[in-house]
Amino acid sequence: MTLIFTPLKLSFEDESESIVELSSDTTDYKWGKMPSKRSIKELLDYGIINLDKPPRPTSHEVVSYVKKMLNLQKAGHSGTLDPLVTGVLPIALGRATKILGTLLLAGKEYVCNMRLHKDVEEERIKEIMNEYVGDIYQRPPFRSSVKRVLRVRKVYENEIIDIKEREVLFRIKCQAGTYIRKYAHDIGQSLSCGAHMKELRRIRSGPFSEKKYLATLQDLYDAYMWLEEEKDEIPLRNIILPMEMGVTHLPKIFVKDSTVDSLCHGAPLAMPGVSKFTNNFSKGNMVGIFTLKHELIGLGEAQLDSENLKSKEQGLLASVNRVIMQIGTYPSQKKDN
Repeated sequence: MTLIFTPLKLSFEDESESIVELSSDTTDYKWGKMPSKRSIKELLDYGIINLDKPPRPTSHEVVSYVKKMLNLQKAGHSGTLDPLVTGVLPIALGRATKILGTLLLAGKEYVCNMRLHKDVEEERIKEIMNEYVGDIYQRPPFRSSVKRVLRVRKVYENEIIDIKEREVLFRIKCQAGTYIRKYAHDIGQSLSCGAHMKELRRIRSGPFSEKKYLATLQDLYDAYMWLEEEKDEIPLRNIILPMEMGVTHLPKIFVKDSTVDSLCHGAPLAMPGVSKFTNNFSKGNMVGIFTLKHELIGLGEAQLDSENLKSKEQGLLASVNRVIMQIGTYPSQKKDN
């Protein structure tokens, strides 16, 4: 029996984003490459996997499994999950590890099963949990890897899914760095009954969620073996995504072909090199800088508000703090003349 795999349709933009065009520049396909057209070899150096972490191994061990499975020297994850916690663990490969800092700071979403230590009325549980939305104060637990200082974290939303006897199943959207174990403990303190986190699953990390592109370690192994034995790339392509999928949550600036090489050398981005941008960033925001083929060149810091750019023709728009594209991918300005 012959198995047939269908390639995924990838989208590198948020359809809700408002794009402002400053010029009608087009791109030359003699250099560069659309992310979806990269070879498997290129994806292994510029790819990212939306991995479903299993229970028991540490996040570091999961990365080691991926490196060994794919014969890679370099890979990294976007935020530690405790050994027993499951769910979304984006893993970047090769040079794509340079984008992990953007995911570490991105919002997270979890489903938690909280165990109360005494019986409590449902209305009282709902009342207290409503108080744990917005800014909350947390001190990292003793076994955390960060300094144990009191800090503020934002909970955007919590929703009780089900209450059964002493167990409360709820979904929480929160700022990066929020400790759900501590969150459950503090709710138990407010309920005067005590509570602990019984089970936890991360269902979203930045632009990655369990609803799309999620793959298990077994899926990855099977896809790699299918490539090795059947020479069929599609299953692995459906798992190793272009790294641009990992920065869809960032504001975007698209530049002219003639500007790309100078940015690869670390030069700041000036207004004459800009072709279009998403109208959703302020001065000081992290931005993704892209070619007109939607390749990620690097990450920068906006020096102006996007609202002020339409009428501006000169000046610096963004610094380039982290270069990802290799020098020479596009010709220099001198070669272009």
